Amino acid sequence: MKELLRFVKFTFFSISAGLIEIGTFTLMNEVLHTPYWVSYLTGLVLSVLWNFTLNRKFTFQSAGNIPAAMFKVAMYYIVFTPLSTMLEHYLTMTLGVNEYIATAVNMILNFTTEFLYQRYYVFAKTIDTGRKQQEAE
Repeated sequence: MKELLRFVKFTFFSISAGLIEIGTFTLMNEVLHTPYWVSYLTGLVLSVLWNFTLNRKFTFQSAGNIPAAMFKVAMYYIVFTPLSTMLEHYLTMTLGVNEYIATAVNMILNFTTEFLYQRYYVFAKTIDTGRKQQEAE
């Protein structure tokens, strides 16, 4: 039950991060007319910062080393970002898929892989240490 609640929290925070990502993307793509990849990457970075902060505090309740956790998440995005950018480019430029559908595909891939990565690698050893620290005080 505890893990189901953790997954539900992660899902809701990811939805809020997704709204930040798509809102930023839309503003930059439709209003500012920035290049597609700039719009995508800016939205992605803002959503990652939001998602990391909320999930560390509320979903995984980690009191672990924040810079170390951020470094691990950065490593995930060093791999995910170029791959997802290439996928977005392939879907939109080669296959002619709508930009918003391509972005949604990447958001779903990001959601599933990032949950597993954060749950079993980034916060694996520090899950619920923030709760334990609060109870001790």
